[in-house]
Amino acid sequence: MHSPQFILASASPRRRELLAQIGMHFVVQTADVDETPLLGESPEALVERLAILKAETVWNAVGASLAGDTVENRLHGKLLPVLGSDTLGILNGELLVKPRDFPHAQQMLRQMSGQAHEILTAVALTTATGTQVRLSRSVVKFRTITDSEILAYWVSGEPHDKAGAYAIQGLGAVFIEKLEGSYSGVMGLPLFETAQLLATAGINTL
Repeated sequence: MHSPQFILASASPRRRELLAQIGMHFVVQTADVDETPLLGESPEALVERLAILKAETVWNAVGASLAGDTVENRLHGKLLPVLGSDTLGILNGELLVKPRDFPHAQQMLRQMSGQAHEILTAVALTTATGTQVRLSRSVVKFRTITDSEILAYWVSGEPHDKAGAYAIQGLGAVFIEKLEGSYSGVMGLPLFETAQLLATAGINTL
């Protein structure tokens, strides 16, 4: 049984799968944060702020729970680095969020049909020395999709909880004509940037 190397501040099964893919050992502790954009906040600033907020919220929660613990226990690695991430889609300057219902998903998928949209994923790592953040930017081009395909996709259940109402790693892959950037970043955790951050904390993938 491997000891955890860090805490993942996310309930996303996709992020867990990606970290397992590169051999990471971690524990999960979710962060309940307000994801409302600030007035005038750019998508880049928003996604970075939320990744940092998730990481620091869990770091502070774990730190508070250990406040009464012994110094010896804390030095033996209980206060692990915390990894947070957030993903946003953007089409024509508008955020692609999780669909409220079928009409909302249909509207987004119709807008993306035959068009390119941008996916921003930020990853942040909080340690005793502070927080660092990296940003991954990808462009996804959809082929033209029909209303019957959109309905069939919605009925599959896959898009219900996905930003932009699709999953690149699932059935939604058949809509994608072209990808420029990071496949793992579009899934929700850019492994290149993640590995860079973990290495700064002495956690190496190889």
